[in-house]
Amino acid sequence: MEVILKEDVKGLGYKNDIVKVRPGYGRNYLIPRGLAILATESAKKMLAENLKQAAHKAARIKQEALDLAERLTATTLEVPAKVSETGKIFGAVTTIQLADALASKGFEIDRRKITILDAEIKTIGEYSMQIDLHKEVKPVVKFKVVSA
Repeated sequence: MEVILKEDVKGLGYKNDIVKVRPGYGRNYLIPRGLAILATESAKKMLAENLKQAAHKAARIKQEALDLAERLTATTLEVPAKVSETGKIFGAVTTIQLADALASKGFEIDRRKITILDAEIKTIGEYSMQIDLHKEVKPVVKFKVVSA
Protein backbone atom coordinates (compact mmCIF):
# COMPACT_ATOMS: atom_id res chain seq x y z
CA MET A 1 0.00 0.00 0.00
CA GLU A 2 1.36 3.44 -0.94
CA VAL A 3 0.68 6.53 1.16
CA ILE A 4 1.70 10.18 1.03
CA LEU A 5 3.03 11.42 4.36
CA LYS A 6 1.45 14.62 5.65
CA GLU A 7 3.99 14.95 8.48
CA ASP A 8 7.46 13.61 9.29
CA VAL A 9 7.23 10.08 10.67
CA LYS A 10 10.33 8.85 12.46
CA GLY A 11 11.77 5.77 10.82
CA LEU A 12 9.46 6.03 7.79
CA GLY A 13 10.00 9.30 5.94
CA TYR A 14 9.49 13.03 5.73
CA LYS A 15 6.52 15.22 4.85
CA ASN A 16 5.35 14.86 1.21
CA ASP A 17 7.22 11.55 0.70
CA ILE A 18 5.43 8.70 -1.05
CA VAL A 19 6.22 5.50 0.88
CA LYS A 20 5.15 1.86 0.75
CA VAL A 21 3.76 0.51 4.00
CA ARG A 22 1.89 -2.60 5.11
CA PRO A 23 -1.88 -2.22 4.61
CA GLY A 24 -2.70 -2.58 8.32
CA TYR A 25 -0.13 0.03 9.35
CA GLY A 26 -1.48 2.50 6.81
CA ARG A 27 -5.19 1.86 7.41
CA ASN A 28 -5.10 1.50 11.20
CA TYR A 29 -2.35 3.90 12.27
CA LEU A 30 -1.15 6.44 9.70
CA ILE A 31 -4.40 7.47 8.01
CA PRO A 32 -6.64 7.69 11.15
CA ARG A 33 -4.05 9.81 12.97
CA GLY A 34 -3.76 12.21 10.02
CA LEU A 35 -0.13 11.33 9.37
CA ALA A 36 -0.75 10.16 5.80
CA ILE A 37 -3.28 9.96 2.99
CA LEU A 38 -3.81 7.22 0.43
CA ALA A 39 -1.53 7.69 -2.62
CA THR A 40 -4.12 7.70 -5.41
CA GLU A 41 -3.35 9.14 -8.85
CA SER A 42 -5.20 12.37 -8.09
CA ALA A 43 -3.42 12.74 -4.73
CA LYS A 44 -0.05 12.25 -6.47
CA LYS A 45 -0.92 14.96 -9.03
CA MET A 46 -1.96 17.34 -6.25
CA LEU A 47 1.29 16.62 -4.41
CA ALA A 48 3.36 17.35 -7.52
CA GLU A 49 1.52 20.65 -8.09
CA ASN A 50 1.91 21.69 -4.42
CA LEU A 51 5.64 20.92 -4.51
CA LYS A 52 6.02 22.95 -7.72
CA GLN A 53 4.24 25.95 -6.19
CA ALA A 54 6.26 25.67 -2.97
CA ALA A 55 9.50 25.60 -4.98
CA HIS A 56 8.43 28.75 -6.84
CA LYS A 57 7.59 30.50 -3.55
CA ALA A 58 10.90 29.40 -1.99
CA ALA A 59 12.81 30.77 -4.99
CA ARG A 60 11.07 34.14 -4.61
CA ILE A 61 11.87 34.29 -0.89
CA LYS A 62 15.51 33.43 -1.57
CA GLN A 63 15.73 36.17 -4.22
CA GLU A 64 14.34 38.73 -1.76
CA ALA A 65 16.95 37.62 0.80
CA LEU A 66 19.72 38.00 -1.82
CA ASP A 67 18.54 41.54 -2.65
CA LEU A 68 18.48 42.47 1.05
CA ALA A 69 21.96 40.97 1.51
CA GLU A 70 23.28 43.08 -1.34
CA ARG A 71 21.86 46.27 0.21
CA LEU A 72 23.21 45.31 3.65
CA THR A 73 26.78 44.75 2.46
CA ALA A 74 26.73 48.12 0.66
CA THR A 75 25.84 50.05 3.86
CA THR A 76 28.36 51.46 6.28
CA LEU A 77 27.23 50.90 9.83
CA GLU A 78 28.47 52.85 12.85
CA VAL A 79 27.69 51.72 16.38
CA PRO A 80 28.18 54.36 19.09
CA ALA A 81 29.58 53.23 22.45
CA LYS A 82 30.83 54.89 25.62
CA VAL A 83 34.61 54.83 25.57
CA SER A 84 37.32 55.53 28.14
CA GLU A 85 40.38 57.69 27.42
CA THR A 86 42.43 54.58 26.59
CA GLY A 87 39.99 53.53 23.86
CA LYS A 88 38.31 50.70 25.78
CA ILE A 89 34.54 50.37 25.69
CA PHE A 90 32.54 50.37 28.89
CA GLY A 91 30.77 47.01 28.62
CA ALA A 92 30.64 45.42 25.16
CA VAL A 93 28.80 45.83 21.88
CA THR A 94 25.96 43.32 21.67
CA THR A 95 23.59 42.09 18.98
CA ILE A 96 20.87 44.31 20.47
CA GLN A 97 22.92 47.42 19.70
CA LEU A 98 23.69 46.10 16.21
CA ALA A 99 19.98 45.46 15.54
CA ASP A 100 19.18 49.01 16.71
CA ALA A 101 21.88 50.44 14.42
CA LEU A 102 20.44 48.45 11.49
CA ALA A 103 16.94 49.68 12.35
CA SER A 104 18.16 53.29 12.24
CA LYS A 105 19.37 52.60 8.67
CA GLY A 106 15.97 51.15 7.73
CA PHE A 107 16.65 47.41 8.06
CA GLU A 108 14.31 45.53 10.40
CA ILE A 109 16.36 42.48 11.40
CA ASP A 110 15.81 40.38 14.50
CA ARG A 111 18.77 40.39 16.89
CA ARG A 112 18.69 36.59 17.11
CA LYS A 113 19.64 36.40 13.43
CA ILE A 114 22.84 38.39 14.02
CA THR A 115 26.11 36.66 14.89
CA ILE A 116 29.22 38.66 15.82
CA LEU A 117 32.14 36.97 14.05
CA ASP A 118 34.93 38.53 16.08
CA ALA A 119 35.67 37.84 19.72
CA GLU A 120 34.17 40.21 22.29
CA ILE A 121 34.13 43.79 21.09
CA LYS A 122 35.92 45.78 23.80
CA THR A 123 37.72 48.50 21.83
CA ILE A 124 37.00 51.02 19.08
CA GLY A 125 37.58 49.63 15.59
CA GLU A 126 36.15 47.78 12.63
CA TYR A 127 34.44 44.43 13.11
CA SER A 128 32.17 42.08 11.18
CA MET A 129 28.89 40.27 11.78
CA GLN A 130 26.95 37.59 9.95
CA ILE A 131 23.19 37.94 9.39
CA ASP A 132 21.06 34.84 8.83
CA LEU A 133 18.49 35.97 6.24
CA HIS A 134 17.77 32.57 4.65
CA LYS A 135 19.15 29.06 5.04
CA GLU A 136 21.39 29.70 2.00
CA VAL A 137 21.89 33.49 2.32
CA LYS A 138 24.12 34.64 5.18
CA PRO A 139 25.95 37.87 4.31
CA VAL A 140 28.89 39.19 6.31
CA VAL A 141 28.44 42.87 7.13
CA LYS A 142 31.21 45.13 8.42
CA PHE A 143 30.57 47.76 11.10
CA LYS A 144 32.59 50.36 12.99
CA VAL A 145 32.47 50.97 16.72
CA VAL A 146 32.84 54.70 17.38
CA SER A 147 32.87 56.75 20.56
CA ALA A 148 29.56 58.26 21.59
